[in-house]
Amino acid sequence: MNRQEYRNRGRQWRGWIVAAAVASLALTGAAGAAADGSSAARTFLEGVAAYGEGDYGAAVAAFETIAASGIRNPRLYYNLGNAHLKNGDLGPAILWYERALKLAPDDPDLNFNHAYALSLATDERETPPASIYRILFFWRHLASPGATAVVALVFNGLFWLVMTVRFFRRKKALKGIARPLLAIALIFTATAIYNYYEAASAREGIVLPETAPVRSGLSEDATQLFVLHAGAKVVIEGEKEGFFRIYFSDGKIGWVTRSHIGRI
Repeated sequence: MNRQEYRNRGRQWRGWIVAAAVASLALTGAAGAAADGSSAARTFLEGVAAYGEGDYGAAVAAFETIAASGIRNPRLYYNLGNAHLKNGDLGPAILWYERALKLAPDDPDLNFNHAYALSLATDERETPPASIYRILFFWRHLASPGATAVVALVFNGLFWLVMTVRFFRRKKALKGIARPLLAIALIFTATAIYNYYEAASAREGIVLPETAPVRSGLSEDATQLFVLHAGAKVVIEGEKEGFFRIYFSDGKIGWVTRSHIGRI
């Protein structure tokens, strides 16, 4: 992937902004807050104008104002990522792309720009060796959580369709079909439930500043163990006295100033 390809993908931002504006207005309108909806629309237009003029800082400010109001929309988050990236803020850009992926994991343009931003990050996690768990439950890593949920619904539907036909038509031959359908449905249903639980319970974050010292204790004077850079993805294991205890990879665990990490 190259910068020209990224620019070409970025030309679609106007359509995404309009889609997010419509969604935000719908949400505020449903709540009966016409004034808030009008304000959100004006803020969107200000952000669009700023982005078009190359004032990416103003675009970021406008879009983040809307996000802070409680609007959860993947296109809004996608464009926040784009605006931050154009503004040279790699950490926040990756953070907003990650947040957008939580809502729209299969969006091709979002995945493309996210991958491009990741290619600019300095720190890379070490790839752990294949575990027994990963080998036994290989199908979890072959499809996205959304695709897994769809497969679970399809096989559940097929199973109950076969059972209904078997009940009314008295066709014993369908028994041989029902059993494997039930087995597959149960496997993918359990996987979908686990994926949902994992996504809901995961506490991950992105390093926001250019450099973030990771220390051995809850003090700026504590020993510096290593340094992470903008865009690094970490697991948040705990929080205390203005610090996060983070895990980056094997052997890279420590405390980092809370403001240096953006929760996904």
